[in-house]
Amino acid sequence: MRPILLQGHERSLTQIKFNREGDLLFSCSKDHTINVWYTHNGERLGTYDGHNGTVWTIDVDSQSRFLVSGSADNTMRLWEVQTGKCLFYWEFPTAVKRVAFSEDDDQIVCITEQRMGYQGAVRIFNINRDGDGTQRESEKMNEMGGKRTDDRIESKEPASMFNPIGSKAVVCAFAHTPDLILTGHESGKVALFDSKTGEEVLSNEHAHRDVVTDLQMSPDRTYFITSSKDKTARLHETRTLTVLKTYTTETPLNSAALAPNKPYVLLGGGQDAMSVTTTSLRQGKFETRFWHKVFEEEVGRVKGHFGPVNTIAVSPKGDCYASGGEDGFIRVHHFDESYFRAKPYGDLEIED
Repeated sequence: MRPILLQGHERSLTQIKFNREGDLLFSCSKDHTINVWYTHNGERLGTYDGHNGTVWTIDVDSQSRFLVSGSADNTMRLWEVQTGKCLFYWEFPTAVKRVAFSEDDDQIVCITEQRMGYQGAVRIFNINRDGDGTQRESEKMNEMGGKRTDDRIESKEPASMFNPIGSKAVVCAFAHTPDLILTGHESGKVALFDSKTGEEVLSNEHAHRDVVTDLQMSPDRTYFITSSKDKTARLHETRTLTVLKTYTTETPLNSAALAPNKPYVLLGGGQDAMSVTTTSLRQGKFETRFWHKVFEEEVGRVKGHFGPVNTIAVSPKGDCYASGGEDGFIRVHHFDESYFRAKPYGDLEIED
């Protein structure tokens, strides 16, 4: 696989995300910028400027109309994908570490960091998708706060909010039903919360032995994959939080993704950034690793990054994947024909 190298960030990548059609790739990093790229040729389509701190997280809705982002500047922003216009922003006491759209795109969930005496919080906001985006005269810029509002926003106040007790939540997503929020925690726990009451419905305290670094849902949300600093990635059933499969590596993992239409999971990580300068590329394990989803066996590796792989995403069409690294580069790999011809239980010949 010959990669397309995307050079549009000056600092390390924090998250990348494909839209549902797989023709656009969104990326964010510690350089305050959000970029959008054409997947087929790597051309940069545009940028979303407005954040004043590290952009930790992004998500795009199923129609590629809206983009939501969370940043270390303590704001969450809603963008219009086509124009790059910031439609609205919410301010919080601490940084926004994770954002996600619901399956029907009508809600956004976000996690804010536990810091400076503030508890970590999970907030759910309603989005009115029927608005035409025109700004009402009576709702023009608020001179005091400078917040822009329009009729896409039902309310700047959350529909619900709760503070997970114990280990702080670091990643989240909407679960298999709209009223349940799935969270991954610093202790390695994964849990299901009732989005309306904030009650913890179910938890698996020992899903991982260290911080959960990534959480990605299957297309039907019946199962999900997590990665962790404990050097494992795990496949879980959403309804019961049962661990179905475990993929054990020898390096801390930062991201894990599911390949649609093929029985593979993709894992990325490497030694922490502090250790990179004293570690060779070979020892650092800066590779995207392919594992068989069912048999829990590694079937291939793709090298290329000059630092830890921070984030991985697979196109919903299953024709390519992208990885974002500590080195500031994004690598888009379109799968060769051999990938689609590979036997479901055989080794993949994809090593660079």
